[in-house]
Amino acid sequence: MSDIIDEIPQPPIAAVTVVYQGPVAPHWELTSEFGDRKVVEDFAARMQARLTLLPPHDPQFKRNRERVKRDAERENITLTWDPPELDIDPEREPRPDREPAYRR
Repeated sequence: MSDIIDEIPQPPIAAVTVVYQGPVAPHWELTSEFGDRKVVEDFAARMQARLTLLPPHDPQFKRNRERVKRDAERENITLTWDPPELDIDPEREPRPDREPAYRR
């Protein structure tokens, strides 16, 4: 018998969407679909601290996007991005128009 107890996945405590507002700062807005107002406001403050002055093409955006995602996972918050392409890392996605580096 094992002493390890598997945690039962808990339902999310909130659901939020990070919306790109455009090229003029502030670039980001957080909308909430459900959840405790205090939890959402605290998450929004942390998200804004990481992303406020960063447009998606900024090199720092990728690193801070990952921090926001980890923060949402830690808080058990469902996180989506609008537009959804912002959640995709172009360096990790294979590009069909390019050969792998080892074939060049």
